[in-house]
Amino acid sequence: MDNRARGRGAAINPRNKFFKNEIEYTSEDWHQWEDPEVNPRTQFIEEESKTLLSVSDSPDLPDFHSINPYRGCEHGCIYCYARNSHEYWGYSAGLDFETKIIVKKNAPQLLEKLFNSKKWVPKGIHISGNTDCYQPGEKKYRLTRQLLEICLRYRNPVSLLTKNALILRDIDILEKMAKLNLVHAAVSITSLNEDLRIALEPRTVTGKRRLQVVKTLHEAGIPMGVMTAPIIPGLNDHEIPALVQAAAENGAYWAHYTVVRLNGAIATLFDEWINHHFPDRAAKVLNQIKECHGGAVNDSRFGIRMVGEGNFAEHIRQLHDMACRKYFKDREMPALDTTQFMRGGQMKLF
Repeated sequence: MDNRARGRGAAINPRNKFFKNEIEYTSEDWHQWEDPEVNPRTQFIEEESKTLLSVSDSPDLPDFHSINPYRGCEHGCIYCYARNSHEYWGYSAGLDFETKIIVKKNAPQLLEKLFNSKKWVPKGIHISGNTDCYQPGEKKYRLTRQLLEICLRYRNPVSLLTKNALILRDIDILEKMAKLNLVHAAVSITSLNEDLRIALEPRTVTGKRRLQVVKTLHEAGIPMGVMTAPIIPGLNDHEIPALVQAAAENGAYWAHYTVVRLNGAIATLFDEWINHHFPDRAAKVLNQIKECHGGAVNDSRFGIRMVGEGNFAEHIRQLHDMACRKYFKDREMPALDTTQFMRGGQMKLF
């Protein structure tokens, strides 16, 4: 019997590297989740944040401005690079990341304050640079919708990335922004194999549903893209041509990818996960990931860490590039417009 936490990606809470002291648990302790008394339920931890905007100084994402209304993500994707950031807040990158969601309740007020600052120079803002802005908690808190309303009122462009159909709730705002060239959106689709999707991303919508989201938003005039990410050797790399083709057929302008890398606590989590769900190929998958990262499961070198190197990484790159050339020929994403920004947010009639 599988006693893992139902509907969760991680089965354990690996130690927080910032903690000097920790409680030791046995393997039996980790697998008590069948008991409803200990099966972890989502907790929403509301906070009043002091800052909202994050600016990346990484050469991979230069001058990348992002907003994350939520810390932690209930989607539970086992590979998620954002898991490690949960350790900064005193939690584990494992089950804590999926069950202890920090909610920045004053995010809309902070954004409006930013837009009214004389120091603000209009530029594109990415909502969901770390965790998904349309994760289940958004149904209750509606922070992402409020952020979009403010961006429309001030005419500041945004881009969004999600793997949840909840984005369709905000199609009324997105349509208005699209008419002003103020929005780009993208959907992350890692697999069209439902068995793999359920194990890999347990609290997300199906791959088929995500393609429907792309199509619906495209038909509403919102410029769409698809992230076929991450590519995990031995699990979903063979799906690349089908994923790119499906993205194009449903109206996407582009498809990008990354190769999975298991940095920090994610290495421990993924190792446990792959050996539980795919014991017959666990060693092969881990070895192919290492082949993409110079013999290790993680590579932190800028310019290389996202796509890997070596023969297998080159195979992935060529397969993806070939599919994109075939299915996205002559498609070009319209540029976001930063010239319409109105400090004070004075709306004008369309």
